[in-house]
Formats: sequence, C-alpha cells, structure tokens
Amino acid sequence: MGFTDTHLIPLVDQGLGNSAYLVDLSDGRALAVDASRDLRDLHAAAGRRGLSVAYAADTHLHADFVSGALQLAHDTGATVLASAAGHRAFDHRGLADGDEVDLGGLTLRALATPGHTDEHLSFLLLDGGRELGVFTGGSLIVDSAARTDLSGGDRTEPLARAQYRSLRRLTALPDAAAVWPTHGAGSFCSAPPGAERTSTIGAQKRTNPLLAASDEDTFVRELLASLGTYPAYFDRLSEVNRLGPAVLTAPPQLPGLDAGQVEALLDGGGHVVDVRPAVDYAAGHIPGALSIPLRDQFATWLGWLLPDTVPLALVTGPAQDLDEIVRQSYKIGYERLAGHLTGGMPAWSAAGHPVATTAFATADRAPAGTYIDVRQQAEYTAGHVPGALNLELGELAARAADAPTGAVVACGHGERAMTAASLLERAGRTDLTVLQGGPADYAAAHGHRLKHDTPRDKQ
Repeated sequence: MGFTDTHLIPLVDQGLGNSAYLVDLSDGRALAVDASRDLRDLHAAAGRRGLSVAYAADTHLHADFVSGALQLAHDTGATVLASAAGHRAFDHRGLADGDEVDLGGLTLRALATPGHTDEHLSFLLLDGGRELGVFTGGSLIVDSAARTDLSGGDRTEPLARAQYRSLRRLTALPDAAAVWPTHGAGSFCSAPPGAERTSTIGAQKRTNPLLAASDEDTFVRELLASLGTYPAYFDRLSEVNRLGPAVLTAPPQLPGLDAGQVEALLDGGGHVVDVRPAVDYAAGHIPGALSIPLRDQFATWLGWLLPDTVPLALVTGPAQDLDEIVRQSYKIGYERLAGHLTGGMPAWSAAGHPVATTAFATADRAPAGTYIDVRQQAEYTAGHVPGALNLELGELAARAADAPTGAVVACGHGERAMTAASLLERAGRTDLTVLQGGPADYAAAHGHRLKHDTPRDKQ
C-alpha cells in the first residue's frame, strides 16, 4: 500500500464540491490542508487515529467557504501555514516560493502557482527527496484548472496566463507524484462534472484537455470559454478569510421563534428561508418565503440568492436537522440566523397568518406553456426541451421580468425550480407551475425529443 492509502485521508464536501485533506504524520500529529469551518469530519477522522492537528495549511484565500485554519489553531494549537502574499490579518506562518516546513520526517515545500488567485500556493509533500504528491488547491485540478475570474474582470486574462505557467510548473514534477486538488466535481470554482477527485501528474498529462493546449493563447481561450456563473458570495468571502473568521467557542444554536416574531422579522427587512422539501413548500408556505430545500447544496443557494447582512428565519419540517442548517450556513459565513419557526407551518396557520401555495405537477399533468429551464447553461446545452427559455437560477431575481406568464418552471428534479418559483412569487408572479421532474420527463410526456446544442448553435 502506498502513502495515499495509509497516511492521507480525503474529506469531501459533496455540497460545495471540494476536498480537504488530513495527513497522518506518523507521530500522533497531523497536517490539515484546506479545511473548512465545518470541522466535524476532520475532527472525527483525527480522533479515530488518535491524531492532533499540528499544522493547518491553506493553498489560497478561499472564495467558496470559510477556512477552518484559524479555528484549528484555536482548537488544537495548530500552526497556520499560508502564503505571505495573502497578507492575512491573523497569526500565521507566511510562506513564499521554495520555503519548506519540516513536518517531522516529511517536508512540505511551497510552490508559487498563481492563477486561481494571485497569492496561490501549491504544497509539495516530500519524503526525503521523493515527491509523494502535491496539494494543488485551485491550480491543477482533475481534467481542468480552476477559474481565474474571481479577482475582477481586469484580472481574468492575466491570471489565466499565470495559470498556464503554473500548470506547466506542476507538470514538470514526476509522473508518479499524486495530485491532491481542493476543487472537484460540483465546485463552481470550475471542475468538470463526474471527474475523479485525485489523480497523478502522469495521468493529468494524458487526460487533462487544458494541458493539451498547443500554446498559451489557446489555453487561455479554452479556459475562459469554460467559465460559467458562480455564487454571489464568492465576491466577498476571500476578504473574510483574509481578515480571519470569528472563532467559535461553542456550537451556534438556532433558537425557536413564534409566528409573531417571524412576521416582525419579515416586516423589518429580514428574509424567511423555507428548507422543507419542495412538495411541502408547494402545499403551503409563508408568502414571500424563499424555498431552499435542505440538502447538500443548501449552502450554495443560500449564498447565491440572499445577502449575509440581514437576519434570516428558517421554516423547517418536523424531522429536519437544525444543526445541519447552522453548519452549512456558517461554513459560508452566514451567521445572522435569527431562529426557526417553532411548530412550523401549522403554528403559522394557527396564528391566523396567510398561507400561499405553488402549483407543483408531474410531467404528464404539467401544462404545455412556455418552459423555463433554470439550470446552469452547461446543463441546458447538454439537453433541453425544444424552445425552452434558459434563465439560470442564480440570475433569476434580476431577470424576473423576462419570465413569461403561465410558464412551466423546471430544473433537473424540482428543487431548484421551486426555489425559482419562490423568487418569482416574491416579484409578484403567481401564475407558474413547477415541474416535478426534469426535461427528459417533460419531453417524453409532451411528445418532444431533447435538443442538444452544438458549438455552432451557441454562436
């Protein structure tokens, strides 16, 4: 068995599409790489092996989650390792290109690999002179490279060119060296769907299409063409991580609120988020509440669709995990959680408050009106109902006026479509039907064949 099998523990966040890593240093200590603020799995993995986290390394200033490095420094006394060029405003060991950290038998070497961010480092793990693998963060990722447009439009192309040079530097490592990226399938930091989460340098040379680019200009053109939209909270979270998030000294709670308190919160400019399954929201919800069903992707859509500057009240179902709501919210920096509606929707109704409903129909019962597809453009391009209007969920609030009357709103299953309908209802549109299913279901029920766009279609 190799090092990866015996000493490296990947910790995958399926919702955000990222991986953190815990490295057993064989002396009771561990190295954590790109840990998020939700440290449950990391602490559990360390506990099973009797490890104490001695080092917490961050490859870059993360835009998609709150770093857990500072929390680990508080919890275990870990030394935070990060780029000196990141100018973090808290105690850490700042590293520059070529700097090495003695881990006690193993060595961690910092490699400057700008591109995803200006201050990005990759961390090469060495056993003596042997390169075991490299934590590539948002530089080289499996079959792709992370996006370069998070620092502003004027930096996108220069960072893409830096990314080209960084990938060439990494692929100069031995073919057998492992590649341990942070961003993986499901990450809006750009990873192809279905990709493996780890690889080797040799495998990436064979399979990564960006590495096959004939020159720098071609690489830049292909990378930039692959960039889709990304959650709004990405634009502010890297600064949170630079300043240092608040250290939690006790698990945050989600207190109970009565119907009057929830009503007052709404009247005062707060938001109500309904985390129940889409079918429950459709059957009856607080007017103006935003539907974001509690699942792995909850944090992404919360951070995309609502600000972090106003209080939030949650409507939950009887069996839903309040702690999970808190953990997902806090890992993207959403801490203004006023509480949850005690007793749920029955309590709201019993207090005499109005209840709204949303039409939710299977494909055979959905009307044959205009079809609004709220999936990402790449999903839409891969197969959609002929004539469908693609209005991405993340952009829908600003484009509510573009939604035609009497439309069917759809995604892949129904969750995002219900979120879309709740946004449109808040904009005064109550004549919509949400599809319980996806485009293939609708096409089959209405005698259509899915349309697959080609590059020429998009010109």
